[in-house]
Amino acid sequence: MEFAPFVDLLGGEGAEAWEILTESRIALERGEDVIVLSIGDPDLETPGFVVNAAVDALRNGDTHYTELEGRSSLRSAIASKLSSSAGVRIDPDWVTVLAGTQNAFYSACRCLFGAGDEVIVLDPSYVTYEASIASTGAKQVRVEQPASDGFRPRIDAIEAAVTPATKGIVFSNPSNPTGVALRKEELEAIARLAVDNDLWVVVDEVYSDLVFEGAHHSIVGMPEMLERTVTVSSVSKSYAMTGWRCGWAVGPSELGSHLRKMSLINLYGLPGFIMEAANTALREGGEEIETARAIYKARRNLVLEELGKASEMPLLVPEAGMFLMADVRAHNMNANNFAWDLYRSTGVSVLDAGAFGSTSKGWVRISYGVDEVRLKEACLRIVSFTQT
Repeated sequence: MEFAPFVDLLGGEGAEAWEILTESRIALERGEDVIVLSIGDPDLETPGFVVNAAVDALRNGDTHYTELEGRSSLRSAIASKLSSSAGVRIDPDWVTVLAGTQNAFYSACRCLFGAGDEVIVLDPSYVTYEASIASTGAKQVRVEQPASDGFRPRIDAIEAAVTPATKGIVFSNPSNPTGVALRKEELEAIARLAVDNDLWVVVDEVYSDLVFEGAHHSIVGMPEMLERTVTVSSVSKSYAMTGWRCGWAVGPSELGSHLRKMSLINLYGLPGFIMEAANTALREGGEEIETARAIYKARRNLVLEELGKASEMPLLVPEAGMFLMADVRAHNMNANNFAWDLYRSTGVSVLDAGAFGSTSKGWVRISYGVDEVRLKEACLRIVSFTQT
Protein backbone atom coordinates (compact mmCIF):
# COMPACT_ATOMS: atom_id res chain seq x y z
CA MET A 1 0.00 0.00 0.00
CA GLU A 2 1.18 3.52 -0.75
CA PHE A 3 1.26 6.45 1.62
CA ALA A 4 0.55 10.10 0.85
CA PRO A 5 3.45 12.26 -0.40
CA PHE A 6 3.08 14.22 2.84
CA VAL A 7 4.97 11.52 4.76
CA ASP A 8 8.13 12.30 2.80
CA LEU A 9 8.11 15.77 4.36
CA LEU A 10 8.14 14.54 7.95
CA GLY A 11 11.84 13.74 8.23
CA GLY A 12 14.90 15.88 7.76
CA GLU A 13 18.52 15.65 6.76
CA GLY A 14 19.70 15.41 10.36
CA ALA A 15 17.34 12.66 11.48
CA GLU A 16 20.06 9.99 11.64
CA ALA A 17 21.93 11.96 14.31
CA TRP A 18 19.19 11.08 16.80
CA GLU A 19 19.87 7.34 16.54
CA ILE A 20 22.59 7.72 19.16
CA LEU A 21 20.01 9.04 21.62
CA THR A 22 17.74 6.06 21.02
CA GLU A 23 20.55 3.55 21.48
CA SER A 24 21.97 5.20 24.58
CA ARG A 25 18.59 5.42 26.29
CA ILE A 26 17.96 1.72 25.62
CA ALA A 27 21.40 0.92 27.05
CA LEU A 28 20.62 3.03 30.11
CA GLU A 29 17.40 1.09 30.66
CA ARG A 30 19.44 -2.13 30.53
CA GLY A 31 21.54 -0.80 33.37
CA GLU A 32 24.67 -0.15 31.33
CA ASP A 33 27.23 2.47 32.34
CA VAL A 34 26.17 5.23 29.96
CA ILE A 35 25.65 8.95 30.49
CA VAL A 36 23.08 10.53 28.16
CA LEU A 37 23.97 14.11 27.23
CA SER A 38 22.14 14.07 23.90
CA ILE A 39 18.70 15.33 24.95
CA GLY A 40 17.34 18.46 26.63
CA ASP A 41 15.14 16.74 29.20
CA PRO A 42 15.74 18.30 32.63
CA ASP A 43 16.63 15.85 35.39
CA LEU A 44 14.90 18.18 37.87
CA GLU A 45 11.56 17.04 39.24
CA THR A 46 8.35 18.90 38.50
CA PRO A 47 7.68 21.02 41.62
CA GLY A 48 5.51 19.21 44.15
CA PHE A 49 2.90 21.97 44.36
CA VAL A 50 2.46 21.75 40.58
CA VAL A 51 1.96 17.98 40.73
CA ASN A 52 -0.49 18.45 43.60
CA ALA A 53 -2.53 20.89 41.51
CA ALA A 54 -2.94 18.22 38.83
CA VAL A 55 -3.77 15.51 41.36
CA ASP A 56 -6.34 17.70 43.08
CA ALA A 57 -7.94 18.51 39.74
CA LEU A 58 -8.14 14.81 38.87
CA ARG A 59 -9.68 13.93 42.20
CA ASN A 60 -12.24 16.68 41.68
CA GLY A 61 -13.33 15.12 38.38
CA ASP A 62 -11.38 17.31 35.95
CA THR A 63 -11.38 14.63 33.25
CA HIS A 64 -13.74 16.02 30.63
CA TYR A 65 -13.41 17.99 27.41
CA THR A 66 -12.00 21.48 27.76
CA GLU A 67 -11.98 24.72 25.79
CA LEU A 68 -10.17 24.39 22.46
CA GLU A 69 -8.19 27.57 23.08
CA GLY A 70 -7.30 26.65 26.66
CA ARG A 71 -8.70 27.75 30.00
CA SER A 72 -9.05 31.46 30.55
CA SER A 73 -7.03 31.51 33.77
CA LEU A 74 -4.06 29.80 32.11
CA ARG A 75 -4.29 32.04 29.05
CA SER A 76 -4.25 35.09 31.35
CA ALA A 77 -1.17 33.77 33.13
CA ILE A 78 0.62 33.21 29.81
CA ALA A 79 -0.36 36.67 28.55
CA SER A 80 0.90 38.24 31.77
CA LYS A 81 4.22 36.41 31.52
CA LEU A 82 4.87 37.49 27.93
CA SER A 83 3.65 41.03 28.63
CA SER A 84 6.25 41.32 31.36
CA SER A 85 9.03 40.01 29.12
CA ALA A 86 8.12 42.08 26.07
CA GLY A 87 7.09 45.31 27.72
CA VAL A 88 3.80 45.45 25.82
CA ARG A 89 0.30 44.41 26.82
CA ILE A 90 -0.67 41.00 25.48
CA ASP A 91 -4.40 40.27 25.55
CA PRO A 92 -5.30 36.79 26.86
CA ASP A 93 -7.47 36.39 23.73
CA TRP A 94 -4.21 36.31 21.74
CA VAL A 95 -3.14 33.10 23.53
CA THR A 96 -3.90 29.57 22.34
CA VAL A 97 -2.90 26.67 24.58
CA LEU A 98 -1.50 23.68 22.69
CA ALA A 99 0.41 20.45 23.32
CA GLY A 100 3.89 21.85 23.90
CA THR A 101 6.12 24.23 21.98
CA GLN A 102 6.49 21.81 19.09
CA ASN A 103 2.75 21.45 18.54
CA ALA A 104 2.38 25.23 18.80
CA PHE A 105 5.17 25.83 16.27
CA TYR A 106 3.78 23.29 13.79
CA SER A 107 0.23 24.63 14.14
CA ALA A 108 1.36 28.22 13.65
CA CYS A 109 3.36 27.33 10.53
CA ARG A 110 0.36 25.54 9.04
CA CYS A 111 -1.72 28.67 9.55
CA LEU A 112 0.86 31.18 8.27
CA PHE A 113 2.71 29.58 5.35
CA GLY A 114 1.76 27.77 2.16
CA ALA A 115 2.86 26.60 -1.27
CA GLY A 116 4.93 29.21 -3.08
CA ASP A 117 6.02 30.95 0.12
CA GLU A 118 9.61 31.22 1.28
CA VAL A 119 10.45 31.15 4.99
CA ILE A 120 13.81 32.36 6.24
CA VAL A 121 15.27 30.08 8.93
CA LEU A 122 18.32 31.12 10.92
CA ASP A 123 20.86 28.26 10.68
CA PRO A 124 21.53 26.41 12.93
CA SER A 125 17.96 25.89 14.08
CA TYR A 126 16.00 23.31 16.00
CA VAL A 127 15.67 20.13 13.96
CA THR A 128 11.88 19.96 13.66
CA TYR A 129 11.54 23.40 12.07
CA GLU A 130 12.50 21.93 8.69
CA ALA A 131 9.69 19.38 8.57
CA SER A 132 7.14 21.75 10.12
CA ILE A 133 7.73 24.31 7.38
CA ALA A 134 7.96 21.69 4.62
CA SER A 135 4.58 20.30 5.67
CA THR A 136 2.96 23.59 4.66
CA GLY A 137 4.31 23.43 1.11
CA ALA A 138 6.54 26.44 1.74
CA LYS A 139 10.26 26.47 1.02
CA GLN A 140 12.70 27.13 3.83
CA VAL A 141 15.63 29.41 3.07
CA ARG A 142 18.49 28.77 5.47
CA VAL A 143 20.61 31.79 6.42
CA GLU A 144 23.88 30.89 8.09
CA GLN A 145 24.94 32.28 11.44
CA PRO A 146 28.61 31.30 11.14
CA ALA A 147 30.59 29.64 13.89
CA SER A 148 33.28 32.24 13.27
CA ASP A 149 30.78 34.87 14.48
CA GLY A 150 29.79 32.84 17.53
CA PHE A 151 26.64 31.67 15.72
CA ARG A 152 25.17 35.17 15.99
CA PRO A 153 22.83 36.44 13.25
CA ARG A 154 24.22 38.28 10.25
CA ILE A 155 21.58 40.89 9.55
CA ASP A 156 22.94 41.70 6.10
CA ALA A 157 22.68 38.03 5.11
CA ILE A 158 19.09 37.85 6.36
CA GLU A 159 18.22 40.97 4.39
CA ALA A 160 19.86 39.55 1.25
CA ALA A 161 17.73 36.39 1.57
CA VAL A 162 14.44 38.32 1.38
CA THR A 163 12.63 37.97 -1.95
CA PRO A 164 9.10 38.83 -3.12
CA ALA A 165 8.13 35.27 -2.11
CA THR A 166 9.36 35.61 1.48
CA LYS A 167 6.53 35.24 3.97
CA GLY A 168 8.29 34.96 7.31
CA ILE A 169 11.38 34.62 9.48
CA VAL A 170 11.77 31.79 11.98
CA PHE A 171 14.25 31.41 14.84
CA SER A 172 14.61 30.43 18.47
CA ASN A 173 15.65 32.92 21.14
CA PRO A 174 17.57 31.76 23.11
CA SER A 175 18.86 29.31 20.54
CA ASN A 176 18.77 25.56 20.60
CA PRO A 177 21.42 24.27 19.89
CA THR A 178 23.86 27.15 20.45
CA GLY A 179 22.67 28.79 23.66
CA VAL A 180 22.98 32.21 22.01
CA ALA A 181 20.59 34.81 23.46
CA LEU A 182 19.88 37.55 20.94
CA ARG A 183 20.77 41.09 21.90
CA LYS A 184 18.22 43.87 21.79
CA GLU A 185 19.90 45.52 18.80
CA GLU A 186 19.91 42.22 16.87
CA LEU A 187 16.19 41.77 17.47
CA GLU A 188 15.51 45.38 16.52
CA ALA A 189 17.31 44.83 13.22
CA ILE A 190 15.32 41.67 12.47
CA ALA A 191 12.14 43.52 13.43
CA ARG A 192 12.92 46.32 10.98
CA LEU A 193 13.37 43.78 8.19
CA ALA A 194 10.05 42.18 9.09
CA VAL A 195 8.20 45.50 9.12
CA ASP A 196 9.82 46.83 5.96
CA ASN A 197 9.03 43.63 4.04
CA ASP A 198 5.66 42.84 5.67
CA LEU A 199 6.81 39.49 7.10
CA TRP A 200 5.63 37.23 9.86
CA VAL A 201 8.11 36.37 12.61
CA VAL A 202 7.75 33.06 14.44
CA VAL A 203 9.99 32.90 17.51
CA ASP A 204 10.49 29.96 19.85
CA GLU A 205 11.16 31.27 23.36
CA VAL A 206 11.10 28.02 25.32
CA TYR A 207 14.47 28.82 26.98
CA SER A 208 13.64 32.46 27.74
CA ASP A 209 13.61 31.91 31.51
CA LEU A 210 17.09 30.39 31.46
CA VAL A 211 19.20 33.38 30.39
CA PHE A 212 22.25 33.43 32.68
CA GLU A 213 23.39 37.05 32.46
CA GLY A 214 21.27 40.08 31.63
CA ALA A 215 17.65 40.12 30.54
CA HIS A 216 15.78 38.15 27.89
CA HIS A 217 14.40 40.33 25.09
CA SER A 218 11.19 39.44 23.22
CA ILE A 219 10.87 40.62 19.63
CA VAL A 220 7.11 41.01 19.99
CA GLY A 221 7.84 44.09 22.11
CA MET A 222 9.72 45.87 19.31
CA PRO A 223 7.94 48.70 17.41
CA GLU A 224 5.20 47.49 15.03
CA MET A 225 5.85 43.81 15.84
CA LEU A 226 2.79 43.03 17.94
CA GLU A 227 0.57 42.29 14.93
CA ARG A 228 3.15 40.26 13.00
CA THR A 229 4.82 38.10 15.69
CA VAL A 230 3.88 34.61 16.83
CA THR A 231 5.63 33.59 20.04
CA VAL A 232 5.65 29.90 20.97
CA SER A 233 6.80 28.46 24.27
CA SER A 234 5.82 26.08 27.06
CA VAL A 235 6.29 25.08 30.69
CA SER A 236 8.62 22.24 29.67
CA LYS A 237 12.06 23.64 30.48
CA SER A 238 11.49 26.34 33.07
CA TYR A 239 9.42 24.15 35.38
CA ALA A 240 10.80 20.68 34.47
CA MET A 241 7.51 19.68 32.82
CA THR A 242 8.62 18.20 29.49
CA GLY A 243 6.31 15.21 29.76
CA TRP A 244 3.23 17.28 30.60
CA ARG A 245 3.03 18.60 27.02
CA CYS A 246 1.60 22.03 27.69
CA GLY A 247 2.62 24.96 25.53
CA TRP A 248 1.17 27.91 23.68
CA ALA A 249 1.19 30.17 20.66
CA VAL A 250 0.67 33.90 21.15
CA GLY A 251 -0.29 35.99 18.14
CA PRO A 252 -3.01 38.21 16.69
CA SER A 253 -6.57 37.23 17.60
CA GLU A 254 -7.37 36.22 14.02
CA LEU A 255 -4.54 33.68 14.17
CA GLY A 256 -6.06 32.39 17.40
CA SER A 257 -9.33 31.60 15.61
CA HIS A 258 -7.40 29.53 13.05
CA LEU A 259 -5.40 27.77 15.75
CA ARG A 260 -8.62 26.82 17.54
CA LYS A 261 -9.75 25.11 14.33
CA MET A 262 -6.40 23.32 14.18
CA SER A 263 -6.93 22.18 17.76
CA LEU A 264 -10.40 20.96 16.84
CA ILE A 265 -9.06 18.52 14.27
CA ASN A 266 -5.78 17.36 15.82
CA LEU A 267 -5.99 17.88 19.59
CA TYR A 268 -9.49 18.77 20.80
CA GLY A 269 -8.14 20.65 23.79
CA LEU A 270 -5.64 19.73 26.48
CA PRO A 271 -6.67 17.76 29.57
CA GLY A 272 -7.98 20.08 32.25
CA PHE A 273 -5.74 18.74 34.99
CA ILE A 274 -2.67 19.44 32.83
CA MET A 275 -3.76 23.04 32.38
CA GLU A 276 -4.39 23.42 36.11
CA ALA A 277 -0.82 22.25 36.77
CA ALA A 278 0.60 24.66 34.16
CA ASN A 279 -1.46 27.54 35.54
CA THR A 280 -0.13 26.86 39.02
CA ALA A 281 3.45 26.69 37.73
CA LEU A 282 3.16 30.01 35.92
CA ARG A 283 1.50 31.83 38.80
CA GLU A 284 3.47 30.37 41.72
CA GLY A 285 6.72 29.09 40.22
CA GLY A 286 8.93 32.18 40.24
CA GLU A 287 11.25 30.75 42.86
CA GLU A 288 11.55 27.48 40.92
CA ILE A 289 12.67 29.38 37.82
CA GLU A 290 15.40 31.13 39.81
CA THR A 291 16.53 27.80 41.22
CA ALA A 292 16.59 26.13 37.80
CA ARG A 293 18.53 29.02 36.28
CA ALA A 294 21.14 28.85 39.05
CA ILE A 295 21.49 25.08 38.66
CA TYR A 296 21.99 25.24 34.90
CA LYS A 297 24.43 28.13 35.19
CA ALA A 298 26.51 26.17 37.71
CA ARG A 299 26.46 23.13 35.45
CA ARG A 300 27.43 25.25 32.46
CA ASN A 301 30.39 26.57 34.37
CA LEU A 302 31.39 23.07 35.45
CA VAL A 303 31.32 21.81 31.86
CA LEU A 304 33.29 24.81 30.62
CA GLU A 305 35.94 24.23 33.27
CA GLU A 306 36.23 20.48 32.79
CA LEU A 307 36.01 20.36 29.00
CA GLY A 308 38.45 23.25 28.83
CA LYS A 309 41.04 20.58 29.66
CA ALA A 310 40.26 18.64 26.48
CA SER A 311 42.71 18.49 23.63
CA GLU A 312 41.91 20.71 20.65
CA MET A 313 38.19 21.09 21.35
CA PRO A 314 37.08 24.75 21.30
CA LEU A 315 33.88 25.51 23.21
CA LEU A 316 31.13 28.07 22.68
CA VAL A 317 30.07 29.65 25.97
CA PRO A 318 26.26 29.34 26.12
CA GLU A 319 24.39 32.42 27.30
CA ALA A 320 21.21 30.48 28.11
CA GLY A 321 19.56 27.08 28.13
CA MET A 322 21.00 23.65 28.87
CA PHE A 323 23.35 22.93 25.97
CA LEU A 324 26.97 23.61 25.15
CA MET A 325 28.53 23.43 21.69
CA ALA A 326 31.98 21.88 21.17
CA ASP A 327 34.04 22.00 17.99
CA VAL A 328 35.40 18.48 17.33
CA ARG A 329 36.80 19.01 13.83
CA ALA A 330 40.37 18.55 15.06
CA HIS A 331 39.41 14.99 16.02
CA ASN A 332 36.96 14.08 13.28
CA MET A 333 35.51 16.29 10.56
CA ASN A 334 32.36 14.16 10.75
CA ALA A 335 30.83 15.04 14.13
CA ASN A 336 28.35 12.17 13.93
CA ASN A 337 31.24 9.71 13.64
CA PHE A 338 32.97 11.48 16.54
CA ALA A 339 29.80 11.13 18.65
CA TRP A 340 29.53 7.41 17.94
CA ASP A 341 33.22 6.78 18.57
CA LEU A 342 32.93 8.66 21.86
CA TYR A 343 29.85 6.69 22.88
CA ARG A 344 31.33 3.30 22.03
CA SER A 345 34.57 4.13 23.81
CA THR A 346 33.24 5.89 26.91
CA GLY A 347 29.47 5.40 27.18
CA VAL A 348 28.89 9.16 26.90
CA SER A 349 26.18 10.10 24.41
CA VAL A 350 26.34 13.55 22.76
CA LEU A 351 24.61 14.79 19.63
CA ASP A 352 26.02 15.74 16.23
CA ALA A 353 25.12 19.43 15.98
CA GLY A 354 25.10 19.12 12.20
CA ALA A 355 21.56 17.83 12.69
CA PHE A 356 20.62 21.47 13.32
CA GLY A 357 22.06 22.83 10.09
CA SER A 358 25.08 23.11 7.82
CA THR A 359 26.55 25.94 9.90
CA SER A 360 27.12 23.68 12.89
CA LYS A 361 28.66 20.73 11.04
CA GLY A 362 31.78 19.58 12.86
CA TRP A 363 30.35 20.52 16.25
CA VAL A 364 28.57 18.43 18.88
CA ARG A 365 25.82 19.56 21.24
CA ILE A 366 26.32 18.54 24.86
CA SER A 367 23.44 18.72 27.32
CA TYR A 368 24.03 19.56 30.96
CA GLY A 369 20.62 18.30 31.99
CA VAL A 370 22.04 15.66 34.38
CA ASP A 371 23.30 16.01 37.96
CA GLU A 372 26.76 17.40 38.60
CA VAL A 373 28.31 14.09 39.67
CA ARG A 374 27.41 12.36 36.42
CA LEU A 375 28.14 15.50 34.46
CA LYS A 376 31.67 15.74 35.83
CA GLU A 377 32.25 12.05 35.16
CA ALA A 378 31.04 12.50 31.58
CA CYS A 379 33.41 15.44 31.10
CA LEU A 380 36.34 13.41 32.45
CA ARG A 381 35.57 10.67 29.96
CA ILE A 382 35.29 13.14 27.07
CA VAL A 383 38.60 14.79 28.00
CA SER A 384 40.32 11.42 28.20
CA PHE A 385 38.88 10.44 24.82
CA THR A 386 40.25 13.59 23.16
CA GLN A 387 43.72 12.90 24.53
CA THR A 388 44.06 9.38 23.17
